Amino acid sequence: MINIKYIMLYLLIINITSFTLFLADKQKSKKNKWRIKESTLHTVSFMGGAIGSIAAMILFHHKTKKTKFIIITIIALIINAIMAYELLINIFDGGISVILK
Repeated sequence: MINIKYIMLYLLIINITSFTLFLADKQKSKKNKWRIKESTLHTVSFMGGAIGSIAAMILFHHKTKKTKFIIITIIALIINAIMAYELLINIFDGGISVILK
């Protein structure tokens, strides 16, 4: 059986990592330095860090004018939500209904 504590810890770490990468990329963009690849930012989002990515995008106004980037990030968020739902089903054998009771 999957331990929910490990899943929560992973999600916390991946979202903090995602947020930090966006912050670092924003700082580098201000200083005209070498940037973090967009593919790296997307990869971290798809690995579970979509919430951290979106929070950083909104807070730092970073990549918010790139429509393609936003669409890919939203797709990552949807996939993250589907994965979270599937994990809940596996953990609680009955999905959300077990949590709501």
